[in-house]
Amino acid sequence: MSEHVLITGGAGFIGSRLAARLAKAGHEVSVLDALIPQVHGDDPDTTSPMLRSLDGIATVIRGSVTSESDLRRALAPATVVVHLAAETGTGQSMYEIDRYCETNVGGTAKLLDILANDRHSTRRIVIASSRSIYGEGSYRTADGRIVHPPHRADRDMARGDFDVHLPGEDTLELVPTAEDAKLHPSSVYGITKQTQEALVMTVAPTIGVEPVSLRYQNVYGPGQSLKNPYTGILSIFSTLIRQGKEINVFEDGQESRDFVYVDDVVEATYLAATDPRAAGETFNVGSGVATTVNDVIETLFAAFGTRVPTRLSGNYRLGDIRHNVADTSHISQTLGFSPLTSFTEGVGRFVDWVRSEPIDGDGYQRSLDEMSARSLLK
Repeated sequence: MSEHVLITGGAGFIGSRLAARLAKAGHEVSVLDALIPQVHGDDPDTTSPMLRSLDGIATVIRGSVTSESDLRRALAPATVVVHLAAETGTGQSMYEIDRYCETNVGGTAKLLDILANDRHSTRRIVIASSRSIYGEGSYRTADGRIVHPPHRADRDMARGDFDVHLPGEDTLELVPTAEDAKLHPSSVYGITKQTQEALVMTVAPTIGVEPVSLRYQNVYGPGQSLKNPYTGILSIFSTLIRQGKEINVFEDGQESRDFVYVDDVVEATYLAATDPRAAGETFNVGSGVATTVNDVIETLFAAFGTRVPTRLSGNYRLGDIRHNVADTSHISQTLGFSPLTSFTEGVGRFVDWVRSEPIDGDGYQRSLDEMSARSLLK
């Protein structure tokens, strides 16, 4: 059945690709996007390839999810909503608290309020949640119990102890985090994503709308913003490598993340929007593989064919987690989805794209300076 899909934040990294995937399958697509300079540059019509990629495949509405009038105009024809619009970045969220809450929580609340009180044709809403809502995620104790440790203490990290601990327990073993794990985010960003998800999953069924929640892991790939210092270490490290600058490795470089290629994320989101089996479900969307920061650096060096100096500084950011890897069995068993792109292959494609892009300023250093000034970077 052909749908009219509204993608909030649809001119972004994931949304623009999802729009193309939906249009190719015969669905009508609308996009609502605020086109913020941090992502799209100061003149999006000329500085945003993602916006230009929507020409001929989607109706673009320039507006914000914090505006009721913009939302009403965008929602009017939609039978499916994919709600991607959000402020992103763990570190920045810790000192731009009001902005993150206004966009992520307030925008979601406005969207649901309109659906609850106005006539509409929407039958499904997909919310882009995040792995950040798990906090430190799942671990196994020496006697085999699955536990969810508290956030790491500043005092421990200050003396170089970056591992997670649980009082009364010895060494903890990292295990993949499943959807039924404890939710205890360690950052303002994580709190807002947990609240977004809870709002959608609670309200939507009461108004006859099918909810689906996707807990994205660390998404990467060509088209990822190289200007926004909060989009992840692949963009940051790639820029430093191209500039021949030293890479400051936080903690001990053994912290790990679940990196999932953007095309795989798009396919999972497409299924969440269109597959009847997704209704009412919550899914992790990841690779199921934990990759350390040290491994990320070595993979980038191999892809670029060059190296730059690295320094294990022991710096750390308050609000960061130690490890993260998703249990992806639920989405595999329910929707038949499995990611197709290995990290090495994905980084190769990413680096091939990066080589064709201009090298932009030093937004990363500015972001570190902002965090240091607020005692969030130690």
